[in-house]
Amino acid sequence: MRALQLFGDRDLRLTEIEPAPPPAAGEVRLRIRAVGLNFIDVWGFRGMAFAKRRLPLVVGAEAVGEVDALGAGVSGLAIGQRVVPYGAMTCGHCRACRDGRDNLCEDVSGVMGFHLDGFARELVTLPARLAVPVPEGVADADAACAGIAFGTVQHMLFDNARLEPGESVLVHAGGSGIGTAAIRMAKAIGCTVFTTVGDDEKGAKAAELGADHVINYRDERFEGEVRRLTKRRGVDVVFEHVGADTWNGSLLCLKRGGRLVTCGSTSGVSATMNLMQLFQQQYRITGSFGCSLGNIRQALDKMAAGIRPVVDTVYPLAEFAAGLKRLESRKVFGKILVSL
Repeated sequence: MRALQLFGDRDLRLTEIEPAPPPAAGEVRLRIRAVGLNFIDVWGFRGMAFAKRRLPLVVGAEAVGEVDALGAGVSGLAIGQRVVPYGAMTCGHCRACRDGRDNLCEDVSGVMGFHLDGFARELVTLPARLAVPVPEGVADADAACAGIAFGTVQHMLFDNARLEPGESVLVHAGGSGIGTAAIRMAKAIGCTVFTTVGDDEKGAKAAELGADHVINYRDERFEGEVRRLTKRRGVDVVFEHVGADTWNGSLLCLKRGGRLVTCGSTSGVSATMNLMQLFQQQYRITGSFGCSLGNIRQALDKMAAGIRPVVDTVYPLAEFAAGLKRLESRKVFGKILVSL
């Protein structure tokens, strides 16, 4: 079967590999329809070293597929049914998994496409418990964004930041895959959305999505604009995934008792901060990684209700590397997908 494998730093090749095996008891085999690209793919493409990773590695951490075969004892799924596969090989037995906190699994084998062979291949066999059914009416292109982009935003905004209707939120990088999703999810519950972008074209698109205040961070300091627009009061929540470059400015944007939730560090993994500011202002800072199976179900339900992802470009499998290059360029607005 066709697969896209990483052989070394920036060395992606479309190859032929052995077909995925028939599913054993409790397993399901999927025929992958589309893969979503994320910065986790860029990190792997750039050659970030991980102890668990062995090359060559099939890439792709987010996908949608249809059930091709069922193992013994699998119920609730049918041949031809579309599903979103979970992006990590969790144990399913530890307390976190039993409690539905899959992204805190105590014995996870690794992330698909990053530590373990991922979804950029025609067939994948995995535990049936890791396949989330796609509701009727949700297109493949949308469902392909549920496993990481929409699921991550669902976990960040609602599990961790506890965003409430009518609150204010600053969404960094409003043109990114998770940024566009965050704008739409926050607006859907009546929040006031501030967002940062890198150029005016992205700003216009973010405003079309529903952002109330768009700040071009290349032209003005976003923290100064947020404080001006809120009359120095600040916002309830900051949706942070940029990292060191925006960290302290993000804290200055929070109102007293405000919440910052972070899932990324693309501009740098280390930052200093004013501890007196932290405790005097009673900020709440939460780290957020990935999402649970439940978050993927919630994300798909939101898609079915009309909150759709923004798709920038769809590439064929052979042009996966071009998709990564576009993602690296930061010219993208929304998600980049790869069709199989």
